[in-house]
Amino acid sequence: PKHWMLDKLSGVWAPKPSAGPHKSQECLPLIVFLRNRLKYALTKKEVQQILMQRLIKVDGRVRTDSTFPTGFQDVVSIEKTGENFRMIYDVKGRFTVHRISAEEAAYKLCKVKKVTTLANGVPAIVTHDGRTIRYPHPDVKINDSVKVDIESAKITETYKFETGNLVTATGGKNLGRVGVITQREKIPGGFDLVHIKDVMGRSFATRIGNVFVLGSGNKAAVSLPRGKGVWHTIIEERDTRLEKLR
Repeated sequence: PKHWMLDKLSGVWAPKPSAGPHKSQECLPLIVFLRNRLKYALTKKEVQQILMQRLIKVDGRVRTDSTFPTGFQDVVSIEKTGENFRMIYDVKGRFTVHRISAEEAAYKLCKVKKVTTLANGVPAIVTHDGRTIRYPHPDVKINDSVKVDIESAKITETYKFETGNLVTATGGKNLGRVGVITQREKIPGGFDLVHIKDVMGRSFATRIGNVFVLGSGNKAAVSLPRGKGVWHTIIEERDTRLEKLR
């Protein structure tokens, strides 16, 4: 995928992500993160040596597979250096190296993909990262987001999918943009559209499947990367760069 940003000069090879909680088009394998983003290793072998020392945790679990797929909202922790990262998109739709505090690394947001009933009538929800959480609050519906405590895997808070709440786009042309829901447009026989307005007052629309609730009101439950998900035109970007040079 383009957002891995692998240069074409170093060859046509790219690691194939293992089967895991995230789709291969929407993930970043650990090897790309450690070698190409953090520059902690130069080769695949060095990445494997780091992983085999059991130094890298994804969502609180040690992972030794170099092609393990990390995806949106996953927390990557390196205890030896005391660093924590959250996988989050920038406005250009790429996974950015977003450092977070240890307090913030204790939880993550999950989008509810499915509300179901398991054997013996046990209610459960299935989230975007493949978790099945039993006995959720009856108010939790599809497209809502839940705040999950990584250690206990319990839901601590729910953010409803409704107008006025802060969301981000996790797919489509507006990938990575952050704004507030203004309207949900139902299209019979088609995909429902969600209209979103960002801080600059610019509106955009995307399919309901691409919308991920980040918090209630206009306050995000997780910290956002540089730029806070606000999209700028190339002219505005140029002006900001020139301002810095002055």
